[in-house]
Amino acid sequence: MMTDRDSQFYATVPISDDFLSLSEPDQFRALPDSWYVGVADIVDSTGEIARGRYKTVNMVGAAVISGMINALDGRVFPYVFGGDGAAFAVPAEDAEAAHRTLAILRSWAEAEFDIALRAALIPVKAIRQAGRDIRVARYAPSSGVDYAMLSGGGLAWTEGQMKAGNFAVPPDDSDTQPDLTGLSCRWSNSAARHGQIVSLVIQPDSESNESDFAEIAKLVLSTAQSLDRAGHPVPEHGPPIKWPPPGVDLDAHVSRQGRNLFLHKLRLLAENLFLGLLFKSGMRLGNFEPVHYQRMVSSNSDFRKFDDGLKMTLDCDPATLSRIVQILDDAQKIGKIRYGLHAQQEAMMTCFVPSAMRDDHVHFVDGASGGYAQAAAMMRAQ
Repeated sequence: MMTDRDSQFYATVPISDDFLSLSEPDQFRALPDSWYVGVADIVDSTGEIARGRYKTVNMVGAAVISGMINALDGRVFPYVFGGDGAAFAVPAEDAEAAHRTLAILRSWAEAEFDIALRAALIPVKAIRQAGRDIRVARYAPSSGVDYAMLSGGGLAWTEGQMKAGNFAVPPDDSDTQPDLTGLSCRWSNSAARHGQIVSLVIQPDSESNESDFAEIAKLVLSTAQSLDRAGHPVPEHGPPIKWPPPGVDLDAHVSRQGRNLFLHKLRLLAENLFLGLLFKSGMRLGNFEPVHYQRMVSSNSDFRKFDDGLKMTLDCDPATLSRIVQILDDAQKIGKIRYGLHAQQEAMMTCFVPSAMRDDHVHFVDGASGGYAQAAAMMRAQ
């Protein structure tokens, strides 16, 4: 039975601005048994990446979060972006809305992009009955936003269940469109400035304990701390702006809502030309301050996260990367962790902007040529 306390649980979770402290297990709080966990990812994302569609893969993955934010009318809930998919948790009262949103997104991804999106919605109680747990913390990279961090092994278990076909959410059989208002990808990629853009996926080995993983995570994070801005891959003044924007085709598909695709694309091109000129000039327009907005884009970016492990996309020099790899190799050899790494030359961004006049816009960062999906594939191959 769900209580009001269960419903308001996430709002009571403390928000930390110290990312390193979140490597400690006691910083996380257990989700209530009455909650549900939703997971979604793209079938054969590795094949889609090989076909040059990683920006599309990222957009569809971020659409899961955007669709849920809009479905819940802005109520706060925990979510994590995984590159080729996403995960979230909601109280029981929102489980029906989550089920319907996932179903609609599955049909939309197939119809709009010819991409197979799978999804599952799993009770937290079932996760604990399987001997796993799911706990949550909140991290604020800036004063504008905070992101959920997850631990306990439950998320990895739910993803395994989804891939096995359990707890599946079937596609919606209507022509209903998801509400993806605010989802976009109009920024250009951010080039590496110090070496390479490195996407890392690190997970505890099945035989290791939480303190073992915390020790490794601290070592990796402390090493990355020596990088410029701790390895943040997006320039402090925001990502570059080019015209025409590289993601305009995707934006047109995402936001057209039944409108003519060609005409909607022309409209977006005109809007982006105006916005590009505004950002280039730095000229204030009403309450909108381009320079401040660009800085907040960088500050709000989720370039590192805990989700049953540690994921990071870093602008990393060769010497620091060598030290990180040595730490990870040593830990993997003694059975404490598993990891995957993918290096590329650029980082990409997918954004959810409820209002350009506020500082609560969120920006999901990944490597531009495979990122987390390729790193996870490397980890699985090992």
